[in-house]
Amino acid sequence: MWYGRRMQRGNHVQRAADPVTAHVSTLAAVVEHLLARTGASRVTLRQDLPGDYTFPVTHEALAPGTPSLMEERTIDLRTQPVVAELAQGRQVVQDDCRSASDDAAFHRMRQVYGGLAAQIVTPVVQDGQLAAIVSVHQLGEPRTWTREEIAAAALAAEEAGKLL
Repeated sequence: MWYGRRMQRGNHVQRAADPVTAHVSTLAAVVEHLLARTGASRVTLRQDLPGDYTFPVTHEALAPGTPSLMEERTIDLRTQPVVAELAQGRQVVQDDCRSASDDAAFHRMRQVYGGLAAQIVTPVVQDGQLAAIVSVHQLGEPRTWTREEIAAAALAAEEAGKLL
């Protein structure tokens, strides 16, 4: 199931006064803070960079035992249904990726990404274009994301946008 929420540069997101949601100064810190906040398996930041691969992972935070996606280049993100939603400025929240799409390329991606079971994927939009993607991945079993975790992903995307 797709849940869409329009995310545009300049939206105000209220920050809580705890150290996990405090303003961060580096992109690495953005993904590390989001991993700590959600307790997920993996958080990635992908940027729209020149080159042969669309939106490579440029920053990543991993829970122990979680495989990295830093060097993964077999999935063509241009064919992924989630990226189509992100291009429209919508955050995608999937509690159970198994039933989120019938698309074969999506299910191949789930497998390659280590058994992706649930995800929050948030666009970073600059000048009306998708500039980066913040992803929170849960591997193994589906999970229900809380409103706080969804908001934390939106805040991380906002922070990343300021740092790009």
